[in-house]
Amino acid sequence: MQRIRSLKTGWKLLKSSCEGAAKQVTTSPSTTRNFSSRPPQHPNSFGLLFDIDGVLVRGRTPIPAAKQCFRNLVDRNGKYKVPVVFVTNAGNCMRQTKAEHLSHLLDVEVSPDQVMLSHSPLRMFTQFHKMRVLVSGQGPVEEVAHNLGFQDVVTIDMLREAYPLLDVVDHNRRPKDSIPPTKGLPPIDAVILFGEPIRWETNLQLIVDVLLTNGNPDNNWNSMQYPHIPVLACNMDLLWMAEAKNPRFGHGMFLVCLESLYKKVTGYDLKYEALIGKPSVVTYNYAELLIRQQAEALGWTSPVKRLYAIGDNPMADIYGANLYNHYLRASRRTKAQLQAKGGGAETVDDAPKMTSTELGGASGAYGAVEDLPDGCSSILVCTGVYSRDQEDLPPDPTHTVTEQRIFHGHRDFRFDPTLTQPSFVVQDVKEAVELVFQQEGWPLE
Repeated sequence: MQRIRSLKTGWKLLKSSCEGAAKQVTTSPSTTRNFSSRPPQHPNSFGLLFDIDGVLVRGRTPIPAAKQCFRNLVDRNGKYKVPVVFVTNAGNCMRQTKAEHLSHLLDVEVSPDQVMLSHSPLRMFTQFHKMRVLVSGQGPVEEVAHNLGFQDVVTIDMLREAYPLLDVVDHNRRPKDSIPPTKGLPPIDAVILFGEPIRWETNLQLIVDVLLTNGNPDNNWNSMQYPHIPVLACNMDLLWMAEAKNPRFGHGMFLVCLESLYKKVTGYDLKYEALIGKPSVVTYNYAELLIRQQAEALGWTSPVKRLYAIGDNPMADIYGANLYNHYLRASRRTKAQLQAKGGGAETVDDAPKMTSTELGGASGAYGAVEDLPDGCSSILVCTGVYSRDQEDLPPDPTHTVTEQRIFHGHRDFRFDPTLTQPSFVVQDVKEAVELVFQQEGWPLE
């Protein structure tokens, strides 16, 4: 319960800061360039959540349909017609860097406020911000951690330098002559896994060292020290799509290795304090808050009624959007039941309950239920992890994603094949946006 209270406090702080930023943003020059201030002329209001890898780009190469798509999403002055947020499980850079990269690739201006990386919701986990945390990943992980609010950060390289005898798989990195002294560090309180590292063997070894020594590698391993110190992981993607013909290993594969090693050594399951990024509900809660911010910047006064999540990965993008849709329905159903109960009526709720892992900290509706969208539709494109070339799509839409016979989701998420079934299947992102505008009755110039 203490963890839930802390998360809700963090979310309120985050929500107030985002809303404050939205009020400032509506008058800022950058927003004037980015978003049309003209309110929608149609009663239907909606927002778009775009995955990036496999939807807009393949590695560093833009997918041709992406540029065409975004020409339709902005007016002749380059201002967005509807709220747009880019939701990616990548996390090895800053939002500003990703926004600049997208602006260059898509030939439209993308603001950092429109970009959500896998680690972005860590801003709300304020109960960890003053702890000494070990961070794993690649890119500017220390800068990213500080930007998210973490004050006392230790990188894997810092840990290697403090304990020079820990990293010995690569013979060229072993101490050559005399044994260097151990400098030591104050005990580590928690581990943050941002994304796949470059040297898997080094990170796997040192993270296990930290978990088995209660955060102090000066101690002996003790598998009886269980549960271990908190572990928070971002990005559960087992596979992702770059320029190669076939998918590449993602951070989810690194997590599988870490979980297997820990259990093989200790006999216990590795436990996560939080799993963040798609498909966790907290990720979509955060994305919806950004959509709301963009809608305010557009001058919209009515709440966004529907979200459309466009992705290429059935297990991350489609599963996550469908899970969030269940969450939205459950939030409204709970409110209706409370109202009915207040009127003396009996209520029955036989819907399956979401696990705490699936919620990822979203243990209650953050904000008034009236402000939440009515639903979130999932759209699967065939330019990334999923491809029509792999297998002909059956005519029955309830059996569309037939390739998902093997569960590629994270160990702590339930295997529910219905959650991998998209609302729509299209060839590419341009076709996806055209479909959405047609569904909503908006003209697409």
